[in-house]
Amino acid sequence: MRVLVTGGLGFIGSNFVRYILQEYSDVEIINVDALKYGSNFSNLKDIEDDGRYSFVKGDISDYRLISELVKDVDAVVNFAAESHVDRSISSPYPFLQSNVVGVFTILEALRKHNPDARLVQIGTDEVYGDILKGSFREEDRLKPSSPYSASKAAADMFVLAYARTYGIDAVITRCTNNYGPYQFPEKLIPKTIIRASMNLKVPIYGTGQNVRDWIYVLDHCRAVDLVMREGEKGEIYNISSGEEKTNLEVVTEIFKIMGKSDELIEFVEDRPGHDIRYSLDSSKIREELGWKPEHSFKEGIEKTVRWYLENEWWWKPLADEKVLHATPWKLSW
Repeated sequence: MRVLVTGGLGFIGSNFVRYILQEYSDVEIINVDALKYGSNFSNLKDIEDDGRYSFVKGDISDYRLISELVKDVDAVVNFAAESHVDRSISSPYPFLQSNVVGVFTILEALRKHNPDARLVQIGTDEVYGDILKGSFREEDRLKPSSPYSASKAAADMFVLAYARTYGIDAVITRCTNNYGPYQFPEKLIPKTIIRASMNLKVPIYGTGQNVRDWIYVLDHCRAVDLVMREGEKGEIYNISSGEEKTNLEVVTEIFKIMGKSDELIEFVEDRPGHDIRYSLDSSKIREELGWKPEHSFKEGIEKTVRWYLENEWWWKPLADEKVLHATPWKLSW
């Protein structure tokens, strides 16, 4: 099996590449990545000499390149995306270009050059917007709140349209907040670990009561693999752990593991349009494909804290002013 992974040097993409190569001996992976701010060669340093793995530098909106790459593959798994909400508020255009035009380019390349290949579009729970009670199901309406989530919602619509109109063998996954090794340091969990390890204040938006469902990245990778192999064409699969935590609970749990005082917490001005709570009903993938998470939040966060503390070589070159020295982590919008 030959799989084209886009954005495979990012956080989730690199974990997926490593997972697939460890799980299967008969899979070849081509990784195309534009090497933007969230990409890092160090994420796959341990497998770069594996003969089943090859890397191509390129952007998913480059039609000529993507057309060549999709010709001889069995599946495309599209992780490539601009994904930081704060950055989308500060500078929306790159999100339109990568998350919408890029996905459109992949769809067109598949339509014209390899319509039988499977496309797995990696979506996000943020397309639904927030929900105070209950959980979103796959058929619920979309109500994105940020330029990031709007761009991901638009991409999903293109994927569904191409599946119906042109018969593209496409599926969509929508996952909740991931955490684990190799996550870019400006995200909540790695930033908290890094700043706490240096006894620096850890900023939290508003009152810290915004709720997210947190899933360990390898559980997400297993779900994507299952959808790639067994998911039904034209379907959407929500992926969630059922481990809902406020941002404040996440930070205090990390402090508990690290033996840090809550006095390091600093509440800062909330960001515009900050969704209160995300929650997904993942009964579809659990019942139809037999998936379930293997890591509790307690197990996963302990592994994650340990990884960051033991791998300073990885995060230190990436931890810039916004991570190490600025008090609020928001960008100027």
